[in-house]
Amino acid sequence: MDAFHGEARFTGLTALDVAGTAIQARHILIAAGAVPVLFGIPDEHYLATSEEFLALEHLPHRIVLVGGGYIAAEFSRIAARAGAQVTVLQRGERMLQRFDPDLVGWLMEAFDGMGVHVRTRTAVTAIQRAGDIFRVEAYSDAGQETFEADLVVHAAGRRPALDKLDLAAAKVAVEERRLKLNDFLQSVTNPAVYAAGDAALVGPPLTPVSSHDAKVVAANLLEGNHAKPNYAGVPSVAFTSPPIAAVGMSEVEARESGLRVSIKSERTSGWFTARREAERVYGYKTVVKEGSGRILGAHLVGPHVDEVINIFALSIRHGLTADDLKSTIFAYPTGASDIGSML
Repeated sequence: MDAFHGEARFTGLTALDVAGTAIQARHILIAAGAVPVLFGIPDEHYLATSEEFLALEHLPHRIVLVGGGYIAAEFSRIAARAGAQVTVLQRGERMLQRFDPDLVGWLMEAFDGMGVHVRTRTAVTAIQRAGDIFRVEAYSDAGQETFEADLVVHAAGRRPALDKLDLAAAKVAVEERRLKLNDFLQSVTNPAVYAAGDAALVGPPLTPVSSHDAKVVAANLLEGNHAKPNYAGVPSVAFTSPPIAAVGMSEVEARESGLRVSIKSERTSGWFTARREAERVYGYKTVVKEGSGRILGAHLVGPHVDEVINIFALSIRHGLTADDLKSTIFAYPTGASDIGSML
């Protein structure tokens, strides 16, 4: 196997140029990852990327995070625990749009306790720099506002890193900045090209999905097209304090599906898991199909839910029922031992 280092671009249907070296191949896999989305605002180059944030040797005193997804939720927790003053500016109605709104609301109480200042319905319009100080201009319901910071971090999500590949040279179709792929993760316009992970953006934008896609593409390259990705029961976790996790159908999706479902939700600090961790924020919402008892979705917030969600993911992927889980004897006291009470 040969390794080439440098930026790659297509020069033909099955040809690449990598930093001046011409490469010809029977098949090409695009696994270029993702880059931060562009805001299209003045001086957005002042925004630090997530990689730059993680490379910092010392955290500055005042940090503004622009965006309200995974990166904002996780970085704000890190920075606040390290003693920084943290402000999150989120354009939407709430943080963590991919998670259940009720549970996110409970989580925001923990953010308040950590001293993280979350401003929703606040759109950043410009970033200015005066010496070592950044001034973030934003518009909210209160009108035009300015937030001063020692560091401003891009936390508004990422998009497939396709811009420099010159996909047109290989006749690889793109629609709304996404590759047009078939069920085998293969380009619909150039059968020599496949994609996986963030570059493909077919499944959820999560690290385990990239590994899953890679196995699917490898099987199709070696044995011909037969393998398709299966994204059923893929859990998602934001590693905040406490963590929040989700898998399967949301309450809204369940109610709009036409299925007869039972939804159970509770916020409690009385369970042993919460008491043991002295955590006030602990709750869940589960979605079960009536009649069959199949688990369709689970949404959790609190200590150890980053592990407990995997059991619900296993159940969804393999068709287990609420009775299957309720009849299982879990080690006690663990986070999983609360599962029976959630169904």
